[in-house]
Amino acid sequence: MATNDVQDLSGMGRPISLATAVARGWERAVGALSPRSPYRIGDAVLGDDPFNGRHEGTVVSQEGATVGVKTARGLFFYDHRQLRRLD
Repeated sequence: MATNDVQDLSGMGRPISLATAVARGWERAVGALSPRSPYRIGDAVLGDDPFNGRHEGTVVSQEGATVGVKTARGLFFYDHRQLRRLD
């Protein structure tokens, strides 16, 4: 079966500099050691923060250590250390 999609081969075999290779490796190492949230999208959580207040909801977004919690009153963003799982 023929398709109209053609694989882009322009990046294959292109040499990179040593500095670029080291920079990519460093970024991967830093990313692997960065803090991660133990909560996954769809988990029911309770967020308690002196600025946002206490809200129950579900996790809808994650960006690093920040977790977006969708509640009945809207979307609130918490640090993952300020969340607890609901029983």
